[in-house]
Amino acid sequence: MRYLISVLLAFVIVGCSTSNKVALTPLELQALQTREYETTKDVAFSSVMSVFQDLGYTVESAEKETGFITAFSASDAHHDWLLTGNKYTTQTRGTAFVEQVTSNLTRVRLNFVTGTQASAWYGQSSKQDKPILDHVIYQTAFEKIESAIFVRAN
Repeated sequence: MRYLISVLLAFVIVGCSTSNKVALTPLELQALQTREYETTKDVAFSSVMSVFQDLGYTVESAEKETGFITAFSASDAHHDWLLTGNKYTTQTRGTAFVEQVTSNLTRVRLNFVTGTQASAWYGQSSKQDKPILDHVIYQTAFEKIESAIFVRAN
């Protein structure tokens, strides 16, 4: 019986200590989030703005001089009245940094973060932000930016 309990306890400890979280190095993260385009900063900036809007984001701020854009998606709310009484609201925020590298080369870096806010009865609330590291999401956004640049250039 002690042997069985020891084995089960070992499985529980090992199961709790493993994590599927993938940690990217700063260079890997930058490679995921950055692309360069043969175009001017003005064309790239306008293209990123329109892609955010095409993806359903609301542009919160945009400053062409600094090249910084912030945008957010529509929020999705659901309630868990039966178990916890909490209301959960999830929203994705996106930022872009557009910089001119040379006269005809522009670098675009995107960052997407999902934020979840929980609010309970009696006014308690908490917020959790989680970076989005799915390469497909970034690849899709960069392909759309490339298409928008192509349309603006021609």
